[in-house]
Amino acid sequence: MLKLSTVFLSFALVSGCSSIVSESKYPVSISSNPSQANFILQNRAGVNVHTGRTPATITLNASAGFFKGETYKLILNKDGYDEKIIEIQSTIDGWYFGNILFGGILGMLIVDPATGAMFKLPEKADAQLNEAITAKSDASLTIAMLTAIPEKQRADLVPLN
Repeated sequence: MLKLSTVFLSFALVSGCSSIVSESKYPVSISSNPSQANFILQNRAGVNVHTGRTPATITLNASAGFFKGETYKLILNKDGYDEKIIEIQSTIDGWYFGNILFGGILGMLIVDPATGAMFKLPEKADAQLNEAITAKSDASLTIAMLTAIPEKQRADLVPLN
């Protein structure tokens, strides 16, 4: 019984609950309506970590460092549609609080924050792209020297102040 207790205690001291049950990297499904939009994914430092076309599934780190969750900026573009930007943000994994019972203080303050297992990412990021609105006009602007304008049309000119 003493050996079993020692093994369990050692296991609890060198591991964190989230590290046992969860991951530090997660697959995230990226989709858009309409599909086939080009995307760029940037991490919190503004570094491009992935480019592609929707739909796609990519594996992302949930952590940006010790006790720091990762936040991604997803930029989607498609011809004829407005650019769409979505934030993908990590959250605290519920299993992290299992350290209170199983992982102990080392799991809570060292192991899970160091491995990134204390954070999780959403399973998907969906974007609804809006059609670009372009103004159509038949109006035009012509710039001419005053001397090139016939005398009859000069009478219709209005000075701008």
